[in-house]
Formats: sequence, C-alpha cells, structure tokens
Amino acid sequence: MLLSQQDVLKLGMGAGNETAVAEFILEGFSGLDQRLQLFLSLILLLMYLTTLTGNTMIIFLVCVDHRLQTPMYFFISNLAFLEIWFTSSTTIKLLVILSSGRRTISLKSCFAQSYFYVALGFTEFALLVVMSFDRYVAICQPLHYAAIMKQQLCTHLVVAAWVLGFTLLSYRLVLLSKLTFCGPNKIHHFFCDSSPLFKLSCSDTTLLWKADSIFISFVVLGSLCLIMVSYMCIFHCILHMPSASGRRKAFATCSSHLTALAIVYGSCIVLYARPSEGVSLETNRIVALLNTVLYPFLNPFIYSLRNKTVKLALEEALGRPKVWLFPRS
Repeated sequence: MLLSQQDVLKLGMGAGNETAVAEFILEGFSGLDQRLQLFLSLILLLMYLTTLTGNTMIIFLVCVDHRLQTPMYFFISNLAFLEIWFTSSTTIKLLVILSSGRRTISLKSCFAQSYFYVALGFTEFALLVVMSFDRYVAICQPLHYAAIMKQQLCTHLVVAAWVLGFTLLSYRLVLLSKLTFCGPNKIHHFFCDSSPLFKLSCSDTTLLWKADSIFISFVVLGSLCLIMVSYMCIFHCILHMPSASGRRKAFATCSSHLTALAIVYGSCIVLYARPSEGVSLETNRIVALLNTVLYPFLNPFIYSLRNKTVKLALEEALGRPKVWLFPRS
C-alpha cells in the first residue's frame, strides 16, 4: 500500500521534525505491465538461483578437491562467495517488488543496502586486481609462481581486499545516517543507489557527492588501470609462447575474463563515472541489472565451470556416493 506524502510527513512528527520520512518507496519497474513484471520476476528468480548454485558449487569443489586447492581457485572461490552476497543485496528485494508489489523499504534497511552494495563492489574490484596479478605471475613467471604465490601471501591479499572494501566505506554509512529526508520518498530505482537517494535528502549532500565521486573514480579507474597493465603484460608473454596450442588456450582464457571485466567495468563507468543527468532512468536501471544480476550469473561459467579440471572434479563429486576429504588408509 502506497503512502501519501501527508501520511509520510506525519510519521516523522514524533522525531522532532528531524526525519519526516520513515520509509522509502522503490519505484523499480513500476511502469511495466503486471504480467510482464511477474514474467521478469520468474526470469530473475531463475538467474538468482543459478547464481547461488553455481557459486556455492565452486566454493564446495575448491574445499574438497585437492586439484583445485591452488592460488587461482582460492581467489575464484572468494570471488564466488562475494558474488553470492553482492547479488543478494539487491536481487532479493527486487524479486519481492516484482512478485508482490511491496515496494517500501525502511531508512535503516535502505542505508544498509546502499552500504553493502558499494562495499562489496569495491571489494570485488580489489579481488579482480589480485586475480589479474595472479594470472600475470602464472603466465609470465611460471618458474617462480610457486615461490611468489605462497598460501600466506594469497591469504593476506584476500583479507586486505575484504578489510579495505568495508573499512574504507565506513565513512559512507556514518554520513548517510546523518542525512534527513523531509520531502518526497519515492526512489526511482529498484534499490537504494547513491544518486537517487542523495537527491531526496533535505540535508546538504555536497560532501557525500564529492566523497563518492572521488572514491568511486579512484577505485574503479585505478583498479581498471592495474588490471589492464597486467593483461597487457600477459598478452605480451602469450605472443612469445613457442607453442601455438598454448597461445590459443591462453588467449581463449583471457578473452573470457576480459568479457566479464567489460561488463562490470562498463556498467560502473556508465552508472557512476558520468554525470547522472546524462543517463536516463530506464538506461540506469537496465545497466544496473547487468551489474547486479547478469555479471554474478555469468561469473561461475566464465571463471570455473568451463574449465576441464573443474568439470572433472564436479563429475567425480556427483558420481561418488561419498566425497573423501582425507586420503583413505
């Protein structure tokens, strides 16, 4: 049930008029026909369940199969774990909106969703940089790979990515909690994204706008530059490989990785590295779907499930009555 603006204003009177809006209304895809919304919810539900299943399967296989307990799959399993939470932070609410029409979200839930969406996104960029470095060492320094990518270093890199992603974004949660909302409560999006949320505030959001712009530009463009440098070095090494079959295999692997990177970085640049006025609301929502639904859906297939070693491990895990975690005597 949608609240009128007068009703929403009344909700905040007991708080001394500091926060007149008690909850937001996520417009989402309200312009679509009801049957089309239901059809879209079924498609998204299928993609979401596939994302959960695929990423959970990767984590399970890396834990139980000794052949996958390498630095590369250690990073991929962490990325899979992150993707489960990243897509869940927005997709669950979107499914509720499309299937039941319940569009309201409380202030605290909205702030939490915004924080986790950005923090998980920045953590993912850090992991992608680490993964590109791992591939560089594996292809360009194969003889020194085991000596460089030790378990301790891999663990430190992953922990650093998670800690930095969440601690550096803590300023955002503090600034969000200090905002007041006393006017319209409709967010023209399917989740609490920064731009539409800031526009509804009656507080001065100049600091948040500047902090977000600087931080997002630094993280997105900085990580993209590091990844591109790694892949340029990788391509240089591939071109000097003596084996033609080795070059084809390496190029095929890198091209699939670059396709995934193009989706995530392309969508983020369109959404956040351009003035918000230059992107229509419809375009914004569609591009956001690529980032929050399609990319996590494709990741298991791009990074793992196409790999022969993973396929073999999966077949053995499904074919055996038991999965032996330790060698039998």
